[in-house]
Formats: sequence, C-alpha cells, structure tokens
Amino acid sequence: MLSMNRNRTIYGLLTLSILLLGMASRRFFGELYFIKTYMGDVLWALMVFFGLAFVVKHWHTKAVALATLLVSFSIEISQLYHAPWIESLRVTRLGGLVLGFSFVWSDLICYSVGVLIGLLVESYVVHNGYVSIVKSTSQASAFDNQ
Repeated sequence: MLSMNRNRTIYGLLTLSILLLGMASRRFFGELYFIKTYMGDVLWALMVFFGLAFVVKHWHTKAVALATLLVSFSIEISQLYHAPWIESLRVTRLGGLVLGFSFVWSDLICYSVGVLIGLLVESYVVHNGYVSIVKSTSQASAFDNQ
C-alpha cells in the first residue's frame, strides 16, 4: 500500500474551512430542509476525513476513509445508548456537536457521501494539484541547474 506525505498546512486549512462552512450553512441556510437534515452530516464526515488526514499524514487515502467511516458510524450507533453519563455530555454544545442526539439511518448515508467527497477531493484535487506543483518546481530547478 502506498504511503502518503500530506502537507499539514493544506489539510489544517481544509479541516477549518469545512468546519466554518458547516457552521455557516446551519446559520444562514438552516431553515432549508435539505441543509438542516443532511448537509451538516455530510460536512461533519468530510471535516473528520480531512482532520484525520491531517493527524495521520502518512496513511493511505483508503485507510483514512475507512477510519473516518468507522469513527462516524460508531458515534452514530452510540446514539442508541442513553445512559445518564453520556446524556450529560450530549447536552453540552460540544458534546451535542460531536456525539449527536438520536440515531438516524440516513446519517450513515450522509457520512458515506462526506467520505466519498473527501476521497475524490484528495485523489483528484489536492494530491494531483500538489504533485503537479512539486513536479513543475523540481523540473524548473533541474532546468536552472543546467
């Protein structure tokens, strides 16, 4: 399996951008049914994908995708558990954002879509763009040395 070498600045900015986009979508378009029901979960999984890629920068894209799905699905399934201690975490703002409140099957689909978007963005936008910039820079350096 190929090893990645991600630029943490790019992935940190992607993670932060997705976080801000999610908050903005809720604030400015939260009354729209589609945005309120689905977009937050898609963006949440996408943010986790880029955040995890930021932390484990050498993992292959497929490993990051699988880990993101495992985390997202585990948190969603944990919403079936309603012990007092976890409910006390869920009532906090951060706990509610991270842990959610109730299990919904469609959230699993939304998480899958978010991870798929992350896979596509990393494979075709970030990775290819970064590799082509590095190649053109190294080719220019080689040309200058001649």
